[in-house]
Amino acid sequence: MLKRSEIEEKYKWDLTDYFSNDEDWKNQFENVKKLYDKLEKYEGLLNDDNKLLECLNLEKNASEITNRFYVYISLKVKEDGKNNYYQNLSNKLIKYLDEVSPKLSYISSEINEFSSERLIKLSKDKRFEDYDLMLKDVIRNKPHMLSKQEEKLLAMVGECIGGESEIFDMIDAVDIKFEDVTNSKGEKLPLNNANYSAYILSSDAKLRETAFKNLNGGYGKLNYTISTIYNNNLKKDSALAKVRNFNSSFEQSLFGEEVDKSVYETLVSQVNKNRGLFHTYFEHKRKALGLSVFHNYDVNAKLSVKNNQEYSYDKAFDIVCDALKVLGDDYIEVLKRAKKERWIDVLPNENKDTGAFSWGAYGAHPVVMLNHENTINSVFTLAHELGHMMHSYYSNNNLPSTKAGYEIFVAEVASTVNEMLLARKMLNNAKTNEEKLYYIDYLMNMFYSTVYRQTMFAEFEYNAHFAYENGDDTTTEALNKMYMDLCKKYFGENVELSDELKYEWSRIPHFYNSFYVYKYATGLISALAISNKILNGEKDAIKNYKEFLKSGSTKKPVELLKLAGADLTDEATFENAFSFVKRILDTIKKVLDESCTLNR
Repeated sequence: MLKRSEIEEKYKWDLTDYFSNDEDWKNQFENVKKLYDKLEKYEGLLNDDNKLLECLNLEKNASEITNRFYVYISLKVKEDGKNNYYQNLSNKLIKYLDEVSPKLSYISSEINEFSSERLIKLSKDKRFEDYDLMLKDVIRNKPHMLSKQEEKLLAMVGECIGGESEIFDMIDAVDIKFEDVTNSKGEKLPLNNANYSAYILSSDAKLRETAFKNLNGGYGKLNYTISTIYNNNLKKDSALAKVRNFNSSFEQSLFGEEVDKSVYETLVSQVNKNRGLFHTYFEHKRKALGLSVFHNYDVNAKLSVKNNQEYSYDKAFDIVCDALKVLGDDYIEVLKRAKKERWIDVLPNENKDTGAFSWGAYGAHPVVMLNHENTINSVFTLAHELGHMMHSYYSNNNLPSTKAGYEIFVAEVASTVNEMLLARKMLNNAKTNEEKLYYIDYLMNMFYSTVYRQTMFAEFEYNAHFAYENGDDTTTEALNKMYMDLCKKYFGENVELSDELKYEWSRIPHFYNSFYVYKYATGLISALAISNKILNGEKDAIKNYKEFLKSGSTKKPVELLKLAGADLTDEATFENAFSFVKRILDTIKKVLDESCTLNR
């Protein structure tokens, strides 16, 4: 794998929109401290409306600048996890923020002491327009706020709470090593998190098998360490929920995003009700691949290998833009600007963060990190992350920072709309049965991995939290068994499960951002409803979708999705999604039958 210094500049992101260089970062870091020193002087003065407004404006300014500091240095760390220079700067920033946070906890505490009448009055005052949502939120959160002294104490111990995600990330990106994989020719190949996806998608059954077993087995060797980290995460979530007067960490999560529990329950119920569709999918795959036994690591094998051509980054970008042009010229212009101005970090390098993501800070352009592998899968990854990027771009450019940030619940919708539009465009352009089969299978695998699999993950983390909070067993063996029992239910009786599957839970980074994964599933179900409206040319479908992208957190997440064209309070939205899955399966069977006829 290339070193960072060996990669061409055009494939590296340009972060000068954040800071011109490292020296600029360090100099401005010293300057921003003066803002926080000034903020401390407002303590005890917030009963005066003018002083309150001055304080909130100053805090907003400081927060925007600090976010740029944090994002910039975090991105530099993600470029190379072994670069001690940026690790030290990151630690310096985090240490300072941990020190200043308790000193500023008075702001939320003093505002929380305002009467509801005053809060309502302030929220209607035009001078406080940027803060009206925050003020309304204070009223809603009153039962879960602590006293001024308790809030300060909680802020002071913030440095000691959490950190599990960062610990896992370092294990995942730097420390963990895997045994080489073996292909059907007996050749040994290196294995890491970056190339695993290519191996597990391979048509080579032996390569799929050894990739799955060696990767998950690698995490299995750290099973007790990782389960200890995860138990600390459960402990943290439970403790903070109790401190905030919630009955459970799950209840706290739902409250934070104003999502009713019925949405989660409907998702789990509908997925379990339709398990048979996915079991049929596994059987189609088994027959098409000519396997006498279907293993869990065969799920991602492609039914067609005709799309094994290479997709350079430039080619992938053009394909994505072509699929997304239905969203309008303004959308495409921003995508092209992102490429030209290098908002995207493209290629893998030694010690670079694995996978892909989009991130950013208000006041600077959003960025995308890829580990582009020239595969069709990388084309879809690009489309996905550009969706995240555009959601942030539209919100940040249409709202103040106090309203631009959107809830995690809607965070996966724009990305998945892009994937859905790309997959269906590629399918429509397919010329042969083998091409059609590839994209039909991609769509089906998309539902498997994003709805079916993520719902299984959601059940696991819900069960783990429930067990911990009720004093039940969450030891290493218990977590392994809990996960394996779910796998048996979700894969069904006709899939042979590898023993290493029991370790799979321990390599899922999103488990450290608790109750995130089910939102992938609701995100895809929402994205299907939205993309259907767009592709069917429904009146105002694109206009409504862009309003959603521009709306940040100005409405409850479920209300924002209704605006975009997806009503998650209506069970029909879920039923329509599984009807779509059924149609995909019917098409797969038809194309496979035709292919068999042709082959005879």
